[in-house]
Amino acid sequence: MARVRDIAQARNVKAGSVTPAMKRLADLGLITYERREYIELTPEGERAARRVLSRHQILTSFLSEVLMMSKESAEVDACAMEHHISDEAMDRMVRFFEFMRSCPDTEPGFLQRFHSCSTVNAELPECPHKCDLRKSRGAEKKPLLSIADLKPGESGRVRQINTSGAIRQRLLDMGVLPDVVVRIERVAPSGDPVWIKLHGYQLSLRMNEARSVLISDAV
Repeated sequence: MARVRDIAQARNVKAGSVTPAMKRLADLGLITYERREYIELTPEGERAARRVLSRHQILTSFLSEVLMMSKESAEVDACAMEHHISDEAMDRMVRFFEFMRSCPDTEPGFLQRFHSCSTVNAELPECPHKCDLRKSRGAEKKPLLSIADLKPGESGRVRQINTSGAIRQRLLDMGVLPDVVVRIERVAPSGDPVWIKLHGYQLSLRMNEARSVLISDAV
């Protein structure tokens, strides 16, 4: 049990912002709430709270243990995601951890290799496993091209965004993601910028951005 002031103190917010939220939860039948009295979860509220908590825990574990986010950042992002993650996504993440913890055929150390590889952790030194960003995973190990290598009318499937910082974030926000097919629409007479098409819309990339997007053979 808790009072409004206890919740406000725990969440580091003003009590005036807690009261409307408590009224809404009471209207939804999740808590019992009377002004200046203790707040209690109803049975339905307890079920909802346990559901949210379980999602928070698995999301925090995935973000921190697998993606190597700091504990603080993982907690913050888990709070933002826990109310929206589907039952299917929850089940899939739990199955991933079950696989990691119990499957006898799991390749030893693969997660540790992921964590120590500069291919996916730009802040680390050169990958000790000799990963080559310019090679594909296909049997023939053909060198990867970049968007800048394509001509108007040609398309390629994105394999890696080989840059960091603001440029990488801009590309991700525009939808330039692994496995997305991009098509070269046109190139400026000077060679910079280049216009690409993906997901049905057109984007303009500077040449340094185009060179950073590695693709498989033209499709």
